Amino acid sequence: MGDPRWLHPGAWWAWALGLAAGASRTTNPLILLLLIGAAAVVVQARRPDAPWARSFAMFVRLGIVVVVVRVLVQIVLGTSLGPTVLVHLPGLTLPTWLAGLRLGGDVTAESLLPAVYDGLRLATILICIGAANSLASPTRLLKSVPAALYELGVSVVVALTFTPQLVADVDRLRATRRLRGRATSGLTAIAGAAVPVLEGALERSVTLAAAMDSRGYGRRGDTPTARRRMSAGLLLGGLVAAAIGAYGLVSADSPALLGLPMLAVGVLAATAGTVLAGRGSVRTRYRPDPWRAPEWLVALAGAFVATSLAAAAWSDVSGLQAPVSPPGWPSLPVVAIVAAIVAATPALTAPALPAGATAARVERRTPLQAAA
Repeated sequence: MGDPRWLHPGAWWAWALGLAAGASRTTNPLILLLLIGAAAVVVQARRPDAPWARSFAMFVRLGIVVVVVRVLVQIVLGTSLGPTVLVHLPGLTLPTWLAGLRLGGDVTAESLLPAVYDGLRLATILICIGAANSLASPTRLLKSVPAALYELGVSVVVALTFTPQLVADVDRLRATRRLRGRATSGLTAIAGAAVPVLEGALERSVTLAAAMDSRGYGRRGDTPTARRRMSAGLLLGGLVAAAIGAYGLVSADSPALLGLPMLAVGVLAATAGTVLAGRGSVRTRYRPDPWRAPEWLVALAGAFVATSLAAAAWSDVSGLQAPVSPPGWPSLPVVAIVAAIVAATPALTAPALPAGATAARVERRTPLQAAA
C-alpha cells in the first residue's frame, strides 16, 4: 500500500498485542489456530531479511513446548474429572497436608482438554509476541520511544534485542560447529551451545544499553519541579490504571468498569504524563518514522480483534469457550472468523519493504544513531 518503506514499529506491536488480547478471551482451539494462522500470514508477507526477523519460528517452537508442558503437568499432578477415561495410569494420592495432590492416575478427556486449551491459548499469545519481534526492528522501535521514557528505553532495548541476538548467535554457532565437524542437533549440540549463546546475546544487549547511556541518550533540560511531579504522577497513575484495566479484560469475572473503561483512563493519563514530561527533553530525532494511513490500518486491525472478541466474551457469545464436559467439537462463531480475517489484513495494508534497503544495513547503525 503506497510506496515501499518501513512501517512504524509501534504499529506492529499494537497489532500483535491486539491479537494477544483477543486470544486471551477464548479457549476455542479453532479461533486460536485462526489467530496463529493470521499472524503467520502477516509475518510471511512482511518479514524483512534480518537475523532478528527469524525469531518467529523460535516462538512457535516455544509455544509447542508450552502446550506439551501444560499437558504433562495435568497428567502428572492434575485431578481426574469426568467419566471418559483415555489412559489408565498407576496413581498415588498424596497426604492431605500436601493439599491432596495426586500423582498419575486415570487420564480423562474432561481433565485433559482444558489443559490443552489453556496451553494453546498461552502459546497463541507467545506466538503473537513473536510476530511483533519478527516484524518490528528493535533499533527503529527504540527511536520511537518517547523522550520522557528514556530510562525505560534503556531497559527496553536490552529486553527487545535479547531474543533477536539469541537467534543470530544460534545460527552462527551452528554454522561454526558444522564447519568443525561437530553435531548441530541433539542434546550434545544443545549442551555445547547453550552457554555461549546466552552469554553472547546478553552481552551484546547490555553493551548496547551501556553505549546509549554513555552517549547521553535521553538527556533532559531544566524542568520545573511542579511539572516534573505532575508528569510523574500522571504517568505512574496511568500505568497502574492501565494494568488494572488489562487485568479486567483478561479476567472473565471482573466488573465491566474494571476492564476497558479503566484501561482507557489509564492510557489517557499515561499519554498526558508522557507528553508533559517530553516537553523538557532536549532530544532530537533524525528521520523519524512517519505515522500514516498504513500504520493506522495495521494498529486498528489489532484493536478490532481485541475489542470484538472481548465484546463477544462479555455478551456470552456461544463458541468462544470450547466444550469440555462433556467433550465436544467446538463451534466457530462468525465474530471470530471476521476477527481472523481482519487480523490478516496487514499482509495487504502494510507497505512493502524497500527493495534497496536491507534490514542488515539498518541494524549496522551505531547505538547513538539508533537513539538519535
